[in-house]
Amino acid sequence: MALLSSSPKWPTAPDYSHDWALVDVETSGLRPGRDRVLSLAILTLDARGDRTGQFSTLLDPGCDPGPVHIHGLTPARLAGSPTFEEVAPQVAALLTGRVLVAHNAQFDYDFLAHEFAHVRSWLPVSRRMCTLALNRLVGPATSDLKLGTLAAHYGVLQRRAHDAEDDVRVLSGVLRGSLGAAEELGLSLPLLDCPPRQDYKPYVPKTPCAYRNPGRFTPGGALVQGMKVAVTGDTRISREELVARSVAAGLNMMTSVSGQTSILVTNDAGEATAKLRRAAQEGVPLVDEPTYLRLLESVSPGQAKGTAKPRSTPDMPGARTSPSPDPVRQVPVQRTVAPAVSTGVNQPLAERRVLILGGTHEAAAAARARAVALGASAAVNLSASVSDVVVLPGGATDRRMTRIAALGLRVHDADWLDAPTPVPRKSAPATRPGTAEVLVRGGVLDLPEAAAPWTVAATWRQQTGCDVDVVAFAVDAQEQVPGDEDFVFYGAPEHPDGTVRLTTDGPTEQAVTADLERLPLEIHRIVVAAAIDGAATFSDVGAVEITATCGIGAAPTVRATLDAATTERTMILAEIYRRAGSWRLRAVGQGYDHGLADLARGYGVDVTD
Repeated sequence: MALLSSSPKWPTAPDYSHDWALVDVETSGLRPGRDRVLSLAILTLDARGDRTGQFSTLLDPGCDPGPVHIHGLTPARLAGSPTFEEVAPQVAALLTGRVLVAHNAQFDYDFLAHEFAHVRSWLPVSRRMCTLALNRLVGPATSDLKLGTLAAHYGVLQRRAHDAEDDVRVLSGVLRGSLGAAEELGLSLPLLDCPPRQDYKPYVPKTPCAYRNPGRFTPGGALVQGMKVAVTGDTRISREELVARSVAAGLNMMTSVSGQTSILVTNDAGEATAKLRRAAQEGVPLVDEPTYLRLLESVSPGQAKGTAKPRSTPDMPGARTSPSPDPVRQVPVQRTVAPAVSTGVNQPLAERRVLILGGTHEAAAAARARAVALGASAAVNLSASVSDVVVLPGGATDRRMTRIAALGLRVHDADWLDAPTPVPRKSAPATRPGTAEVLVRGGVLDLPEAAAPWTVAATWRQQTGCDVDVVAFAVDAQEQVPGDEDFVFYGAPEHPDGTVRLTTDGPTEQAVTADLERLPLEIHRIVVAAAIDGAATFSDVGAVEITATCGIGAAPTVRATLDAATTERTMILAEIYRRAGSWRLRAVGQGYDHGLADLARGYGVDVTD
């Protein structure tokens, strides 16, 4: 499994010196813990890029191999292969002490973590890096960031796609080229800490409630399937048994109380719990445990939730539209950001990508807004796709200026945005297939019909010194989450049915993926938000860029760069919502001074109770 002799020289920067374990898995499906690994290949490299070990095997998964038409691994081919338990010691030895590298690394990492959990062990990996995330930072001149496309860009021959052994060989060449490009740009690698964990559990499906919420319980009446039920205080039977009986009866068990809660079960109505206080505010009826258990014996049938059906309109407009008249949902807030900047007809910076350096937060935000109004997209990091750099006061001392000069990028002062110099057409950046639409704050895009899930990714400045958490709320027509599982965050990164999930691809990039065609019909909107941990604000973070893509590694369909004002700690980044039988995406950029707990409470989730 020799590397190509024509591959670029391995980078020499100290920050890039790591021992690497390049990994690729082929699986029976897409859900780690439920589905299994069918084929595994590992290639280890030292800090100089020299190969130090390799391993490849088919595996007996003990289950149906799934989409054979994709991976070609039939039961006959897998017959007689070892189980993961048999190869786990060898796999662990290759991974220990190395940075795990994969293309879409969270997928491979999660599958391996659950495979080790199946054999009562844990994945011995403390850091990982995603070559897909690395190339999103690099921004190569490619039509997309799929492994095969990047292989061609970096001069690596791909022989057999979806073959783990060949894919990991290709990955080695892509890693080499990607590291070289990142070093030239002076980028920090998107290394993600993932200390070894022993708490991975085999997949235990949690079935969301299959019925619509019929509303409040009427005292003296009956429970109805789909009612939202919360419990507070001590119970006579175990809480687990009480929940299990309720779920079996078709009720929607919640861990918090909101205006959508149907009934609250408590044996001490005078106890000062947060749930009881909220129930009093919202007028939620209370029942004690014996009464509730009697009601459980005869729960009335409810109305089943509908499942989203394929859209009937064959073609959706893919061009940018003006902000739609339907309003952005407004949660009670302390302040909001400035109005959106409207794009003009004359766009002399079309197809150019502008990076703003220096200036106050307000001045930099205004400069980015002006660049977008002139047709450019606003970058938050230096990448190969940046065509112009605007230097505001203080920007000349930015550590990236040395790289910018070496790359020969066009550098301007702030006045350039008042009358930008046109670039001759022959030297303008080439339009690539799938060039993204650029939205201003409040801008709306009709999402083209597609079978693949949509991903909204958020990226911020690499030098950010505070933690940012991306979250998602799947809300109904009342702008409330139907169940606790409809709040997706770092502690619960995937909806039980797999329709909405959160991924972390690097220290400054997180994404929410939504399978729109499988969402229940009661879900009207997916709200993607970001929250800052601690006392920092978005003025410390700076701009946040969002992109929307359909499919892993696909070219972005839309970009938007969002600036909250100076004191906001949470921000709604984007919404994907139903409109006239199709889906739309709105770039929101609505900031709030309060924290995540208050934002979540507005959507019916109490994260502190």
